[in-house]
Amino acid sequence: MAAVVGVGLALAVALFARIVGLDRDRAFYPVVLVVIGSYYDLFAILGGGAGLVVETIWFVVFAAAAAIGFRTSLWIVVAALAAHGVFDFFHHALVENPGVPAWWPNWCLAYDVAAAMCQAAVLLKGGVSARATPRV
Repeated sequence: MAAVVGVGLALAVALFARIVGLDRDRAFYPVVLVVIGSYYDLFAILGGGAGLVVETIWFVVFAAAAAIGFRTSLWIVVAALAAHGVFDFFHHALVENPGVPAWWPNWCLAYDVAAAMCQAAVLLKGGVSARATPRV
């Protein structure tokens, strides 16, 4: 059930972003990736701080992917969103974090992969350029 809700919410957010025009900005999906990457830190704090250092290292990895993707190619962000879904699947084996709800890994896996697919669709339709324009 968590996976169904994750996919549904990712599609709802993507549809909302499309209707409002948020996904026409190159920053939209990189910001989504940064927010997604921060939740495990929140759960670590809720769990009494256990795993916070390791979770923060992973957060920095995904935030860096968001920044690099934003500055170069949004396909990096697509890959990083999907990679975060894979991370969700293996999270329990990588980090001890008692604050993570039992349903979260399946929900987040589904959300991340669906969000990556939505961003890929936007890029393939030409709704936004995958490549950053050089700054002058």
